[in-house]
Amino acid sequence: MEFFDFHHHKKYIRDGIYNLDIEQIPPDFPYSIGIHPQDIDIINIEKQLSWMRNMMFENCFAIGECGLDSLVLIEQKIQEEVFLKQINIANEVNKPIIIHCVRKFYEVISFRKKSHQPMIIHGFNKKQQIATDLLANNFYLSFGKAVLYNLSLQNILKNTPLNKIFLDTDNEDFKIEELYGKVSEIKEISLDQLNEQILENLHTIRNG
Repeated sequence: MEFFDFHHHKKYIRDGIYNLDIEQIPPDFPYSIGIHPQDIDIINIEKQLSWMRNMMFENCFAIGECGLDSLVLIEQKIQEEVFLKQINIANEVNKPIIIHCVRKFYEVISFRKKSHQPMIIHGFNKKQQIATDLLANNFYLSFGKAVLYNLSLQNILKNTPLNKIFLDTDNEDFKIEELYGKVSEIKEISLDQLNEQILENLHTIRNG
């Protein structure tokens, strides 16, 4: 059985969404394209946005990863401006948005009304209240490696509706099959059921 990896950085994984690094050439399988907060070039923002537009080929599944990060050196106001520009691009091209967020969840939520497209927080690993507030604002949550050992996160995942879930390896070194196995155990459903639901969720965010 193939398991879809919603967000990864590994070119050898074809069943998933590859995160295209800034200025890379897109692969011949599904990828996302965006400007990560840490990659914002203040002098060349328009050039970076132009690169994004020019690299949106047939296999471009989503915009991202993009978002807000309190730990990077780029000024918050500039991060927000670049995030909004990418939201607007996603609206134009009708593609979902994969979001990177570090300690700025409520600021990200404030941008939800600007987007006409599905927004997915990748590698979600925060408290129940943040998960509840994100879900109330119609975000999807993609869970990663921490689910394998974090009991609090396992409980959050248990309480998250199946139709709002994705699973990803990000840049961690482990197999996505492990995560699917753990989540099927937590949600008390078969691997087949979980796999079918993830594929259905993909169809939903892609086609509305």
